[in-house]
Amino acid sequence: MYNLPNILTILRVILIPVFVGLFYYPTPSSNLYAAIVFVIAALTDLLDGYLARKLKQTTKFGAFLDPVADKIIVCTALVLIVEYYSVHVGDFFPHFNLLVSIPAMVIIAREIVVSALREWMAEIGQRAQVAVNWVGKWKTTIQMSAIALLVWRVNEPMIYAAIGLLILATVLTIWSMVMYLKVGFAHMSEGEDTAKSAPASASVPSTQEQDTDPKV
Repeated sequence: MYNLPNILTILRVILIPVFVGLFYYPTPSSNLYAAIVFVIAALTDLLDGYLARKLKQTTKFGAFLDPVADKIIVCTALVLIVEYYSVHVGDFFPHFNLLVSIPAMVIIAREIVVSALREWMAEIGQRAQVAVNWVGKWKTTIQMSAIALLVWRVNEPMIYAAIGLLILATVLTIWSMVMYLKVGFAHMSEGEDTAKSAPASASVPSTQEQDTDPKV
């Protein structure tokens, strides 16, 4: 369990409270340090998966913790920047905070939907059908860059550039979610069609099956 890829994943979890602490620490340079910690965490997400495949050290523990750690730090960062730009909306134009909060809601909602879809697809043995595609990879890269810049927020041009990247990431987020859902709905339709085409007698359990039904 304690191989190099898993250690990197655990490190990413440990970095989450460090990131939060630096984000709120009241010094001029703390936002830069928070952004650096976030980038390090993002890089460990890329590195641990690569090393697990390269070194053939994939484990069930890593397969569970890696996506969980990734989603926790992304969602945490999004919540923090939504709070910050909502409080400091007066430093920009009215409703500027909506340019952060709406993409954040879309991204978090997408993570929940796709995670649920992948779990369901895994249950029916089709997990590979919803593997990460190129849209998802670009979405993740642009999303991480936008969040890091919004955390750093050294000047207004950087903030506005980060907002542009966040909006682009949101578009890719919706695009990738639609692609995954199309695959999922196709399998759902196949299941319904199979159930409808099954003989009527197959849906009625025998007397022996009724006696052993755990619901009875």
